[in-house]
Amino acid sequence: MTDASSAAAPIKIKAPSPGKYRWVIMWLLFAAMVINYVDRQMIGFLKPTLSAEFGWSETDYADIVFWFQASYAVAYLLWGRIMDKIGARWGLGVAFGIWQIGHILHGGARDLSHFIMARVVLGAGEAGGFPGSIKAVAEWFPKKERALATGLFNAGTNIGAIVTPLIVPGLVLAFGWQMAFVITGLLGLIWLPIWLLMYRRPREQKKLSATELAYIEQDPADTVEKVKWTKLLTVRETWAYALGKFLIDPIWWMFLFWLPDFLGKTYGLDLKTFGPPIVAIYLLSDVGSVGGGWLSSRFMHRGMSINNARKLTMLICALCAVPVAFAALASNLWVAVGIIGLATAAHQGFSANLYAFPGDVFPRSAVGSVVGIGGMLGAIGGMAMAKYAGYILDQIGTYTPIFIVAASAYLLALLAVHLLSPKYALAKV
Repeated sequence: MTDASSAAAPIKIKAPSPGKYRWVIMWLLFAAMVINYVDRQMIGFLKPTLSAEFGWSETDYADIVFWFQASYAVAYLLWGRIMDKIGARWGLGVAFGIWQIGHILHGGARDLSHFIMARVVLGAGEAGGFPGSIKAVAEWFPKKERALATGLFNAGTNIGAIVTPLIVPGLVLAFGWQMAFVITGLLGLIWLPIWLLMYRRPREQKKLSATELAYIEQDPADTVEKVKWTKLLTVRETWAYALGKFLIDPIWWMFLFWLPDFLGKTYGLDLKTFGPPIVAIYLLSDVGSVGGGWLSSRFMHRGMSINNARKLTMLICALCAVPVAFAALASNLWVAVGIIGLATAAHQGFSANLYAFPGDVFPRSAVGSVVGIGGMLGAIGGMAMAKYAGYILDQIGTYTPIFIVAASAYLLALLAVHLLSPKYALAKV
């Protein structure tokens, strides 16, 4: 007879793994974002070279950015609705094909108007990238994993920004800037057939286990099948997301399109020496992207409400962006790189949680449309930033006023989100 103290401890049975196919989808989205940002950033990286060859003023370059973002704004709104209508597979596939064509067209540009036309095509396609990706995440991940999945695929934007200074100088020096656009565009097209072969909705994917399907579908089913655009425009949560995007997206656009110029003018860097500082900045951005998504998910796993988890994470990120106000006053290159890298990391962490907002509070059938509305306002904000940056640099010649705007944008965005969605409750659509 054994006494109670010697009784065997209860055996803990480990729950079976739900499977990993959903992470394959995330890595495909990650790869698309890498390509997206190589295509998007090349003109910023080549700005000194192209400005010298074509005689562009700061305002001329700002106009190129402006028209890219005008196209992006209109198309973003349309792509959001298209994703809800036809799904992420064909929606993202078609958008990808359009933006690769636009990227390749840069190689044939011979004057300012040609570059503007190529950027308009690029913007029209790239505008489908995030609505399609967010739609795919909403289809393939439960709510508790969406910020992490979004942060991981969004990290591809930083890898794209890192890859650009590593590959473009060699291509430009070996083949010229024209062929650099063509070669990168053709290589990027490899992604498209892989996406079309591998992506299906979870219930249509035969490679998906029943266990993983149940894990993906663990959240309560949507009660609303279709939501009209006009209805979404009357919902506070739509504007919480859209105003957040309006305030923070222009800051990321500014870093993307003007950072090489800032480093060149301030510290004398050129096509051959941009690489290490830009790589360092966007490596920090990757840490912020993954870390921001991980942190809010971690808070939720520890029992914090989704409202508090998302907003506390965004507050931490917003505070980390404040020092960028002093970036133009940095005493040396690497101090500036550290300050700007912290700000770009903060942006990506904030963005990962803001991107999760539509999937958190809207039915899946409306996610693409809400993302489209927010993306349109973000691009409109980017248009304003392009004109502002061009004016400031032509008239004053310093980046300090631009960086001051960047430092304050995230706290204002969090305030807008909180005022319009104080409880982070499900939208009444």
